Amino acid sequence: MGKTVNPPSDGGDDHILPVDLKAALEERYLAYALSTIMHRALPDVRDGLKPVHRRIIHAMSEMGIRPNSAFKKCARIVGDVIGKFHPHGDQSVYDALVRLAQDFSQRYPIVDGQGNFGNIDGDGAAAYRYTEARMTDVAALLLEGIDQDAVDFRPTYNEEDEEPVVMPGAFPNLLANGTSGIAVGMATSIAPHNVHELCDAALLLIKNPQATVEDLMADPANPAKGGIEGPDFPTGGIIIDSRQQMIEAYKTGRGGFRVRARWQIEDLGRGGYQIVVTEIPYQVQKSRLIEKIAELLLARKLPLLEDVRDESAEDVRVVLVPKNRTVDATLLMESLFKLSELETRFPLNMNVLSMGKVPKVMALNEVLVEWLSHRRDVLIRRSRFRLAAIDRRLDILGGLLIAYLNLDEVIRIIREEDEPKPVMIARWSLTDTQAEAILNMRLRNLRKLEEFEIRKEFDELSKEKADIESLLASDDKQWKVIEHEIQDVRKTFAKGRGKPFARLTTFADAPDADIEAINQAMIEKEPITVVISQKGWIRALKGHVADTSGLTFKEGDGPKLAFPAQTTDKLLLVTTGGKAYTLGADKLPGGRGHGEPIRIMVDMENDQDVLTAFVHDASRKVIIASTSGYGFIVGETDMVANTRKGKQVMNVSMPDEAKLVVQVSGDHVAVVGENRKMVVFPLAQLPEMSRGKGVRLQRYKDGGISDIKCFAMETGLSWEDSAGRAFTRNKDELLEWMGDRASAGRTVPKGFPRSGKFAG
Repeated sequence: MGKTVNPPSDGGDDHILPVDLKAALEERYLAYALSTIMHRALPDVRDGLKPVHRRIIHAMSEMGIRPNSAFKKCARIVGDVIGKFHPHGDQSVYDALVRLAQDFSQRYPIVDGQGNFGNIDGDGAAAYRYTEARMTDVAALLLEGIDQDAVDFRPTYNEEDEEPVVMPGAFPNLLANGTSGIAVGMATSIAPHNVHELCDAALLLIKNPQATVEDLMADPANPAKGGIEGPDFPTGGIIIDSRQQMIEAYKTGRGGFRVRARWQIEDLGRGGYQIVVTEIPYQVQKSRLIEKIAELLLARKLPLLEDVRDESAEDVRVVLVPKNRTVDATLLMESLFKLSELETRFPLNMNVLSMGKVPKVMALNEVLVEWLSHRRDVLIRRSRFRLAAIDRRLDILGGLLIAYLNLDEVIRIIREEDEPKPVMIARWSLTDTQAEAILNMRLRNLRKLEEFEIRKEFDELSKEKADIESLLASDDKQWKVIEHEIQDVRKTFAKGRGKPFARLTTFADAPDADIEAINQAMIEKEPITVVISQKGWIRALKGHVADTSGLTFKEGDGPKLAFPAQTTDKLLLVTTGGKAYTLGADKLPGGRGHGEPIRIMVDMENDQDVLTAFVHDASRKVIIASTSGYGFIVGETDMVANTRKGKQVMNVSMPDEAKLVVQVSGDHVAVVGENRKMVVFPLAQLPEMSRGKGVRLQRYKDGGISDIKCFAMETGLSWEDSAGRAFTRNKDELLEWMGDRASAGRTVPKGFPRSGKFAG
């Protein structure tokens, strides 16, 4: 029995309040969810930064680590970030800092790193005591104007310092560098883009704020128009989606992009070649990719590939060696795209904090409109800040001019009066600031030239003040300034300025490769023998086994079917219920045990059995017939089923069931009933259908069909009796049995097997 703990009896339970557990959990979980969404996982649409990244940049700014300054230890930066702004683990902050410096993670790195910052193979960065960092020009653009009241500041977590709510963001960072994050109940995933193209689209939006996503997208038919072509990943690659698919994704803010590795063929002479992969999809670890290809090679899933080698140095160079010189390179690559991360799908989910407050999935044009709106707010705030500074300076200059005009009087007052300040204020109606400026003036500033300089500065500031006031009063002028700022960014990051800024990711249509051929290319071709038991167990023996009499089966079971095949074949399986199923020969259980029940591999009804199975041949047709004597011709391609559920080919209802599947050949059909009557009629009288009950083949008073045979009348109808003797009847000898489809027929010829089957 457990120990009983009684509450204190001295009134210590006065402050204990009963709380509904459900309500308490809901309240606390909601607070956690909001915190994750607002302060951790989702970026702000205006500067494209999450709080941790914003705090890293702000801390570096406070420490004076600018693009042109010396590198500082990352340990110092991380220490400042967690000490002043970001009360989280040092490793999580350092990981975020490292990612901002990786040129294979960031399209336009925000941090310039010195030391080991990891690599595309997936190796981690060195510890922060070894690495150093400073800002890049991109970070400087994001900060531009932060000391001019461009954005709001809020107290830090301990209220000792202040941090910016958002960066001024003169760089379109959200779309330029992309981002990904998982919050509570929502996620974000945005691809990187080319800044030159983003600036083109932004300038178009300034001219036409109603521009649609189609307007903002570049048009391949009109390259001069400019605009966004699509994502531009730092690792390059090829996007194989159509322009229309990309437009749809950008319109809704949701979708994805299929990215493929870039490859080329290297001629080795004498007909030999190797494939070299020079760019891999974004966020794919090269070492893991090569590992996976090697695993597929060992598992014999890539029969066209001989070897894979990593010859990368500074650039990516993965060498793929084909099995032989006759291998089709496109087919080999298509099979690799299907099985490995040489092709990936980058998801698009533009879920961002609109105005820093509301999580919202936005379209491409909405994201750019909100960034432009933020740039305008920043411009207005900076202009007002400058205006206030000019007013203060003009006030002081006005006082200094009064002092110069009355210099002797000013000197007299300062020399003779105990409190010169109030006397000067009363004498010339000065403000407190003006009087203070006059009193703080140095003697060397009393030279004659100084007066001219003050007048000049006063005139210049007055003109600047008028310009700013006219800017603040005119929307058009504001957008003109923003347009000029964006043009400067576009010029700095112009596509024509070499590799870092040129478009890295290109676009292409995936080659129209035969899907069947690709599937074949992924299977090692080997001979097998397929064995099916009476109770519906299936297995595949290695090689073509002629004699299957020595095979063992489960107790009460025995052999039903055995036929040769290749691992690359498709098998068609027909049941008594008239359904056809498709099995890949490579996926059959091995021949060591008794195999597996077919019912596990396909969704077969319990009251149905396997009628027959054979290797699929697209060029062949078969006659399918039911017990009651109905049938039709069906092409084998119409019998192929793509799912476990199979395909209903023949419509039968109990007690009738599918009984025979016979390969079509020749020009005539012979049908034998259980009543030992036979009819022969032209094959042309049978309809070809993809599904149905069929037509009557032979009429019976009672009983049903026994066997069917297709033959060419020219060679005659042949059969074997139980003793193995062969019989053949030519056209003249068959006249007695010739008739039309659905007739009753006549008793079988002399020598026909007692079993009622053509095979004895």
